[in-house]
Amino acid sequence: MTSIYSYVSSSHEQKGFTLIELMISLVLGLLVSAAVIQIYLINVKTSSIQASGSELQDASIFGLQQLEKKIRIANLGNPVTKLTSTTNNGGVVLTGANIGVTASPYTNTAYLTRRAGDSASGTNGWTGISNMGIGSDQLTMQYTNITANVISDCEGADVAVNDIAIERYFLRKSTSSTGSGTIQNLVLACDAGRLNTAGDIKVISPATSSLTFGQAGQEFVLNVDQFKVLLGVQSQEAATYGQMIYLPSSAYLLMPTPPAIISIKLGIIVHGTTPIIGSDDQSKFTLLGEEHQLKTDTTRQKQVRTTYESTTLLRNARVVDVSTAL
Repeated sequence: MTSIYSYVSSSHEQKGFTLIELMISLVLGLLVSAAVIQIYLINVKTSSIQASGSELQDASIFGLQQLEKKIRIANLGNPVTKLTSTTNNGGVVLTGANIGVTASPYTNTAYLTRRAGDSASGTNGWTGISNMGIGSDQLTMQYTNITANVISDCEGADVAVNDIAIERYFLRKSTSSTGSGTIQNLVLACDAGRLNTAGDIKVISPATSSLTFGQAGQEFVLNVDQFKVLLGVQSQEAATYGQMIYLPSSAYLLMPTPPAIISIKLGIIVHGTTPIIGSDDQSKFTLLGEEHQLKTDTTRQKQVRTTYESTTLLRNARVVDVSTAL
């Protein structure tokens, strides 16, 4: 015979989860959620790095390839193949003598090949701006179109047959830059112009024409933090005679008898535009054998940065001494 107590007890059996079961479920759910979030963050970080890497490759490598093409045609059309700071129509423009200005000192030096630490002057002239603790350089070259076809300068304008083109590559702020921090939105720009047959800068009308030398130029490579240039010559020292050495333009100009320039070494530091998530970005770089420290800026976004270096022989300045010291 069933007791009243047993009947009441069986009719009120508890249904659902105990507190311990709820806590275990909650912990397991949190672990699963944490794993999912971690995988998501890793995927986002990987995606941002890949996106930045793609940007760097597209903007920097292809931009450098175009610049290397211009270096290869430097001094084209000049019967003198020994390039120094005094060579008339010399492919690497270091002084006024290289563009035919010999009667008086050339004062617009900010438009010539420059090195960090040199004096800056002139509207749109080189200033040495960079996002590193060391200033940037400028490379100025010239060539004569002796081909049978019209070619293009770095701003996209036609260089007619027998025209003498001059081009300079330098860092400046992007035209779309709105930031006010220490680290600026910089680009490698190119400013092209024309020279008179007898030398000196040709005056173009109107002054706003892209054929006018001394303008702000076109944006050539985006997101650049540093741009450095070294001139390749053969050592004249007895112990190292004939060996290739690379000098900044300022050191080259101080040489009593500057040797012929036969190659140019370039180095740039560039960054992507996609911020990095979940890690610190690199702030120290070695470029052309020199250490560069990124400027401090608490407002900047963390971005992927990398260096590119290239060495290009001057095809139209093949003065090479193969002899060695005895």
